[in-house]
Amino acid sequence: MKTSSTLTSLFPCRLARWLAAALAACMLWGPAQASPLSSADEKGVRAVVEGQLAALARDDAGAAFSFAAPNVRKTVGSAARFMEMVRRSYPAIYRPASAAFLKPEDHHGQVLQRVQLMDDDGNAWLALYSLQRQKDKTWRITGCQVVPNKGRMA
Repeated sequence: MKTSSTLTSLFPCRLARWLAAALAACMLWGPAQASPLSSADEKGVRAVVEGQLAALARDDAGAAFSFAAPNVRKTVGSAARFMEMVRRSYPAIYRPASAAFLKPEDHHGQVLQRVQLMDDDGNAWLALYSLQRQKDKTWRITGCQVVPNKGRMA
């Protein structure tokens, strides 16, 4: 049986972990930073995601892989493995029937580009791409999450 002092000492640790998790979630999903992206940055971010989607549509693994950030390329290992991962785990971005781009948002150094997708079966999806500016000033994709889109399509 735990004593009162043990419970009291565990509570701040749990609270601190919960607050840290909540803060991380707010940083990722919360509203955009006050500093908006420039028009050129918005166009550059969109061009990277469009470029990867176009490369996937023509089965150009090398080109699709080239839009990934260096840390993603290192983790995945090769263009062929990247293409297989996309086909298996991200079918909505592999061959979307349509794509509608929302305005990209700056979130503490990462840019989030939301893309509303429709698959061939008429299912709506939301792809949330994260991108980061590289040292050479190019934008590269650091991650992508795809979820069913319960909202309206743009």
